[in-house]
Amino acid sequence: AHKAAHALQNMADALPALGIVAAVLGIIKTMGAISQPPEYLGSLIGSALVGTFLGVFLAYGFVGPFAARMGQVIDEEGAFYKIIKDVLVAHLHGNAAQVSVEIGRGQIPSDSQPTFAELEEALNTVTV
Repeated sequence: AHKAAHALQNMADALPALGIVAAVLGIIKTMGAISQPPEYLGSLIGSALVGTFLGVFLAYGFVGPFAARMGQVIDEEGAFYKIIKDVLVAHLHGNAAQVSVEIGRGQIPSDSQPTFAELEEALNTVTV
């Protein structure tokens, strides 16, 4: 799953270079039409600059942030499954259910971690 985020980040890293290639090709095209009037040359130079702008804008405005967020989501989901695994492993090692769940609670990020009292209340409502 991290491969997709990494591939997007690689694409974001390459987009500014692609914009530079577009600018160089636009300037080459402009040099081929150097005898044309300034209005025509201005449009050719403008199109070369648009290529540069698009490369930078797409890299830093869309693809880069999307790749970063995708990596965060993948890491968050991975942490969720790691907590489940650690609770199950703790229980398989012979710990009481409350102790196993407390081991998992300790690994939850503090901004979303339930308090000990909230956890006890939730465990008391569970019927087996």
